[in-house]
Amino acid sequence: MAAEYRTDINGRELSPESMMMGYGYHPEWSEGALKSPIFQTSTFTFSSAAAGKRYFQLAYGLDEPEPGEDPGLIYSRLNNPDLEILEQRLTLWDRAERGLVFASGMAAITTTLLTFVEPGMVVVHTTPVYGGTDHFLQHTLRRLDVEPVAWEPDTPIDALAERVGNRRVAAVLVETPSNPTNDLFSIAEARAFADRFSTSDHRVPVAVDNTFLGPLWQHPLDHGADIVLYSATKFIGGHSDLIAGAALGPTDLMASIAEMRTVLGTMATPHTGWLVMRSLETLALRMRRQSENAIQVARYLTDHPKVERVAYLGLLLAGERGHDIASVQCAGPGSMVSFWVRGDETATFRFLDSLQLIHLAVSLGSTESLIEHPASMTHAGVDPAVKQRLGITDSLVRLSVGVEDPGDLIADLGNALDKL
Repeated sequence: MAAEYRTDINGRELSPESMMMGYGYHPEWSEGALKSPIFQTSTFTFSSAAAGKRYFQLAYGLDEPEPGEDPGLIYSRLNNPDLEILEQRLTLWDRAERGLVFASGMAAITTTLLTFVEPGMVVVHTTPVYGGTDHFLQHTLRRLDVEPVAWEPDTPIDALAERVGNRRVAAVLVETPSNPTNDLFSIAEARAFADRFSTSDHRVPVAVDNTFLGPLWQHPLDHGADIVLYSATKFIGGHSDLIAGAALGPTDLMASIAEMRTVLGTMATPHTGWLVMRSLETLALRMRRQSENAIQVARYLTDHPKVERVAYLGLLLAGERGHDIASVQCAGPGSMVSFWVRGDETATFRFLDSLQLIHLAVSLGSTESLIEHPASMTHAGVDPAVKQRLGITDSLVRLSVGVEDPGDLIADLGNALDKL
């Protein structure tokens, strides 16, 4: 679907917010339809046998495309117009060369890592990470003879390098801010670490899970990352009505990941791609309102006597852990607020069960506010000793602030805290 798309008006570069309305699509392709149709088809016809042969040569890397050559549509496990249009739009936020869309955030993470790992290698990863990611690292990769090496907050990269030793590093996976504690890791440090273990024939890729801040508040490629990963279910989708993932980066790495995606069959469906395109049009509006609300909510919680501690990027002060990192690589604080109530699990559950407006549910980044108990829910499978050491205790709750009236959210939280 090669074509030229407007990126400026008389030399003025258009912003991603503007280009979300039509970039990657021309109405004349579909009877003048303003919005891209849902290409609900499993397969595509070829104009000739020779054309079909050529499409497969390009799809499987048997030949290089000529300048401007359209690779052609074959089968929706390989390519589909809805996914291709969406992938082009997603590149705009992170200024990436190519994007790939997946059936879920976990599909994006696992497909990406499986592209680079080999038996005997190690994957260096920040910790804590999302519970599903932790399970893949600690259990699935170990079965493939790939060892996960954890990078905890405040661990110098020299000490991390000593732990790796002479082993080959397949990739560095950075989740920043971390789920669920909002700890920050330096992407530049991750790049410096990866370079130590890169060779002339193997540049260790740095992949950043940017789900917590989303494409508005952090741009990892600008700070040395090779790949940006998203659970597009979250802020990108933003309406709690779809499951999707994304990976973005340079053309060569994305081609390798795309090959693995084709083999594993982990791409998104056409309907999901269409829904995500719909959501991209309001992404900036939603994320800005969510961040504005989160600042007010976090300040209220900080001053509440029944809240022990609040972890929110918008409240970091000079000298506090993460402040310097945030000032360099974060364009905004986002809308994820983690806080520890005063009390044990019973008290924390009483607080959660007393909420009336905020929904007790996992996931995040949606228009409605969502709250959950990481220790017993999203991170239930994480080693108990690791949870305790990293602050994922029985009193921790994770709040994803939505677009509701902030005063109403504060009233709901205050009423529930009064039950403690």
